[in-house]
This record gives sequence, C-alpha cells and structure tokens, in this order.
Amino acid sequence: MSHFVTTQWLADHLDDPDVQVIDASWHMPNSGRNAHAEYVAGHIPGAIFFDLDKNADTTSGLPHMLPDAVTFSAMAGALGIASDKTLVVYDEAGLFSAPRAWWTFSVVGAREVKILEGGGPRWRAENRPLETGESTAPAATFDAKFDGGAVASFQDVHAASQAGHQIVDARGAARFTGDTPEPRAGLKSGHIPSSRNLPFDALIADGALKPDAELEAAIRAAGIDPEKPVITSCGSGVTAAVLALALDTVGANKIALYDGSWTEWGGRDDAPVETGPARPV
Repeated sequence: MSHFVTTQWLADHLDDPDVQVIDASWHMPNSGRNAHAEYVAGHIPGAIFFDLDKNADTTSGLPHMLPDAVTFSAMAGALGIASDKTLVVYDEAGLFSAPRAWWTFSVVGAREVKILEGGGPRWRAENRPLETGESTAPAATFDAKFDGGAVASFQDVHAASQAGHQIVDARGAARFTGDTPEPRAGLKSGHIPSSRNLPFDALIADGALKPDAELEAAIRAAGIDPEKPVITSCGSGVTAAVLALALDTVGANKIALYDGSWTEWGGRDDAPVETGPARPV
C-alpha cells in the first residue's frame, strides 16, 4: 500500500469532508526559513498548520518530542484535526518533515495518514490554488492511542547499541563520522556505537521516495536487513521518519524511531560516541 497521494488526487478531494490537509513544514534552526510565515503567505486551501515544535512535549528539553496521549489528543483536537479522517500531510521542502507528521499521526492512532507526493513545491509548480492567512477548523475529537513499540527511548537505543542490534542514522555522512560539527550547539560529534548510516536524502527523488527496489537496495547496502528489527535515528527525530517511511514501504517487520535522536544522545555525558565510518558488518 502506498503512503502517498498525488497532487491530482488531493485537488479532487479538497472539498471532501472526510479529508483533512495538514501543512507540517519544518526547517532546521540554521536554515533561515520560517515555516509558519511561509504558510501564512500561501498554502494549500484549507490546510491546517501543524507546528512540530509546539504540538509536542515542550517540558522535555528536547525538540518536538511526542507528548502523552491525553496531551496530544487535546492539541490535535484544538486544531480541528480528527482521528477518524484521512489526513494528508505535506511540507514545503518536498519530502522532509512531512514523514515526521505521518509517523506522529500513525503512532497515535489516526485512521489513515497519507503524504502528498512532491509536497508544496509540486503543488505550486503545477499552478494549483493557494490560500493566504490562517486556515482553521472547528474543534474536533482526536482519540490518541499510542503504539509504544514504534517509539524508542534512550534506554532502548543504549541496549540495542550494546547488543549490536540494528540502528540506522539518517544524518549526512560527515555528521555521522564526526568530521563536521553538529548544527545544534553543545552536542558531541559522531554517532551511536554500532549504528549504520543512510542519509535520508539518498532515498528521495522529486519530493517522493525512490522506487521500492532502489529503496531496498540502499537499505541493504547500508548494512540493514529490513527483515530484522531496526531503530531509526537522526539529528532530532525528523528525518529518522523518512527512514521509517522507507523501511515500512519495503515491508520491514519491526521499526522504532528514536525520538530523542542525536540531540539527546550527543548531549548526554553517559552516552558513548564513535567517530569515523560505521563498523564493518
């Protein structure tokens, strides 16, 4: 089953009361871009802006961590997002932060979550309609039910690392090896011991995932067996969702996302760090 819908499909369903469109754009802190300001300037008609940083556990000290079920239900419901509708998420990078929203809503039990193929850039390139200002929806019911097995904690990842279980990191190669500093101040450089590296952008073409055969080839080339449990990680839990999406697309059996990712691991004194390339398989 595809996790994507086309721009034509969405255009045909914009007025469908069973479909809700969500702009889940988010940009790196050093990008110079403001996702909400861009949304106000122009977005897909009716799209609700879902701020990954605000609709999160803001008490954790880490960015965009999943809140508990009660808190998430209240946040999503206040935005007018209902758990019993088909949610179509997109971002203005093409395919960057939308998979994090796909993962989030899937983990908390939304009935159906789809990603817009090509995202905002393709919608704009096709000269489809845009709306300015804030789009709002009446308060709705979101009945959050967490899939705990889809979320990996620091303790889970530490145990997996020590046991040599599969962990795959979506950051760029130079960040993984520790040859370039982290964009967030105060973090160590390097990677989780025994983890593999598969930069998320190697899986994307034109705002969508590459064909399934190419995805599986890239996953296996990184030393990951999709038939065994795998934990995905990245800088702060956003592009790790691209890996989770790709793994799910090729039928991986058990996927968990490390929500704290390198922002947590690289900031802890008790977290061991390796530098250089991944260990040989």
